[in-house]
Amino acid sequence: MELYLDTADVAAVKRLARVLPLQGVTTNPSIVAKAGKPLWDVLPALQDALGGEGKLFAQVIANRADEMVKEAQLLATRVPGLIVKVPGTPEGLAALKQLKILGISTLGTAVYGAAQGLLAALAGAEYVAPYVNRLDAQGGDGIQMVQDLQQLLMLHAPGSKVLAASFRTPHQAMSCLLAGCEAITLPVDVAEQILVTPAVTAAIEGFEKDWQGAFGTLTL
Repeated sequence: MELYLDTADVAAVKRLARVLPLQGVTTNPSIVAKAGKPLWDVLPALQDALGGEGKLFAQVIANRADEMVKEAQLLATRVPGLIVKVPGTPEGLAALKQLKILGISTLGTAVYGAAQGLLAALAGAEYVAPYVNRLDAQGGDGIQMVQDLQQLLMLHAPGSKVLAASFRTPHQAMSCLLAGCEAITLPVDVAEQILVTPAVTAAIEGFEKDWQGAFGTLTL
């Protein structure tokens, strides 16, 4: 599987890359805007935080296919190896088809339905990103949508991968992996929830207390 962080927080990426088997970092316009720094400063900093390795994802801003293609070409030129995120709108699908011909790697993003995700994959997207929690918040079933999308890609677009996104809880992320997702991207807070469990912390503290009480030290 491929594990990504969904953030533009360079310090958090550097901290978590030390312990997590990260394949890279995903961003979107809102995430970059929250960071408060220009995209062209954020992307190299994220690459450095990953130790100079790993995939980066950045999204186009334009709404028309021709402009999306131009922005994608700019991103691919400025940041070699970057995967361009394109929304799964009608114009986005048209852009994905053109970018496939140009040999630019893409991710179909803002996916709220399995059929929409399949169309993005058929248009040429290497990855498709269903929004799990956002769909749940609208009264849908994000996990079921991911399961359906995963099945559709296996049957009809095996060259594309589900990269599940938009999580609020570790349970949502694990459910996507159990559904067969090959990739997920986690917000920093969800990644930290997985890493730090109160019960585990309490158990370790108990071990330390008992050891120190018996031997007067916390070393072997």
